Amino acid sequence: MGIIKKVSVILLVLLLGAGGFYIYSRTGLHPTKTAGQEIDQFNGVAVYYNGEVGNVKGRNLAPDGYNLGLKYQCVEFVKRYYFEHLNHKMPNSYGHAKDFFDSRLANGKNNVDRNLIQYTNGSSTKPRVNDLLIFKATEFNSYGHVAIISAVSDNEIDIIQQNPGVLASSRENFKLKKHRGKWRIQNNQVLGWLRKE
Repeated sequence: MGIIKKVSVILLVLLLGAGGFYIYSRTGLHPTKTAGQEIDQFNGVAVYYNGEVGNVKGRNLAPDGYNLGLKYQCVEFVKRYYFEHLNHKMPNSYGHAKDFFDSRLANGKNNVDRNLIQYTNGSSTKPRVNDLLIFKATEFNSYGHVAIISAVSDNEIDIIQQNPGVLASSRENFKLKKHRGKWRIQNNQVLGWLRKE
């Protein structure tokens, strides 16, 4: 077999493997978890398994009718966390994860749709626990993603999240770096963070 055929076979195997993993990770097939099952919690607020990333189990409303979001998407967790743990209602209770970040705002200004202070990744203000972390849309996820910062040190942050994918963890860690007075989370998908003052 010539070198071109060998390389072609290797590339085909890699492509099929990657494609198979991508499909598996979005099918909701998990040997031990079912959609709606509690898999984690932070400050007494549950994180639920969603199965397939696009899976929706209806809309979750607070007892007073406030829209918490679609079960069990990432937005539903962070809004429920802010409502239950921080007693915060967002003026605009709708929108995808990427919509939580207003790119027109200057760093440190009030995001009126969320009634939270917004910081751009690369801010002089360091992230802190309970901040919302917003990720931009990608080719594979046009809605973006949002999580809660659960721990912060001088060189890393931890997050807790709902609906990160079938095989992904509800917890994740990112490097944090201060350079020339600016704090940057070392992930190119991070737009910034929102904070209740």
